[in-house]
Amino acid sequence: MKRSAFTFVHAAHTGKSGSALLAVFWGIIVLTMAVAGWFFWLQQRVQEHGQDSRSVEALAMAHSGIAMALNPKVDRYSSLLQTEIEPGLGFRVTMESEGTRLNLKLLLTGNDHARLAIFKKWLEWVIGVEDVIQRDRLVDCLLDYVDPDNIARIHGQEDNKDYHPANRMILSLDELKRIPGMEPLLDYPGWKDLLTLDSSKVLDLMEAPEELLRVLPGFSETQVQRLLQIRVGMDGVLHTEDDPKYKSTDALLVQLGMGNKERRAELEALVGVNESTIRIQAEGYSGKVIRQVQVVVRKGTGTPQILSWIE
Repeated sequence: MKRSAFTFVHAAHTGKSGSALLAVFWGIIVLTMAVAGWFFWLQQRVQEHGQDSRSVEALAMAHSGIAMALNPKVDRYSSLLQTEIEPGLGFRVTMESEGTRLNLKLLLTGNDHARLAIFKKWLEWVIGVEDVIQRDRLVDCLLDYVDPDNIARIHGQEDNKDYHPANRMILSLDELKRIPGMEPLLDYPGWKDLLTLDSSKVLDLMEAPEELLRVLPGFSETQVQRLLQIRVGMDGVLHTEDDPKYKSTDALLVQLGMGNKERRAELEALVGVNESTIRIQAEGYSGKVIRQVQVVVRKGTGTPQILSWIE
């Protein structure tokens, strides 16, 4: 009887010890998992902060590139626009004349027939708006948007309960998204990169792409080809240091064979050379992290005038 009791007590004790050991064992497992989880979380936070640090460094590099490009003495040919401070840390900058884009603000100013004709040709030949009614509606709605009155043009649209034109000049290309009749333009991929509001002329003859030269009044195909040949200089490559520099638009027009002085004066009101408004695109990098800043600026001999800043 005693032996049986002893056996029973011993078994019970052994069972309790086994349960305790099992509890300790599971406790160790749970603690190990908790520590491992905490370590993983800590490692992730370190990596995130490291990524944040890289991002700040890359943005600082992009800003440094912008600062370099804003210097009046730095042009698109400068080697300083590609700078590496140390391996994996630096910036790359490109500078482009805003004269490569069609200036929508100038085309809409003054309800000028010649300027509006350029815009309509551009819509047809570049954007592909072949329907005359669509083109007229687009242009009329734009003119109704910017003019001060509330008298709708034939194909335009003025103030009503659902739509209220600004009755002032467009301040941002994004405004086109809320103007009626813009769908043929807005559906064109990359439309915003083809227009500007900031250049000093409708186009820069030394910068504008070939398709834009063809929408200009009075330019024959022979003159367009001659201009394209002149622009590339002796090496035959555009935007290299041997590209010719013209002090005046008139001098270039004379070289293109436009002998009529009055005609040249009419064109000078639309086009120019040596566009002072520049689009600067800076890409800063730190390791694999890249940050970009885009600035449109009017450069001259004095302090640059910043017109827009996007990052």
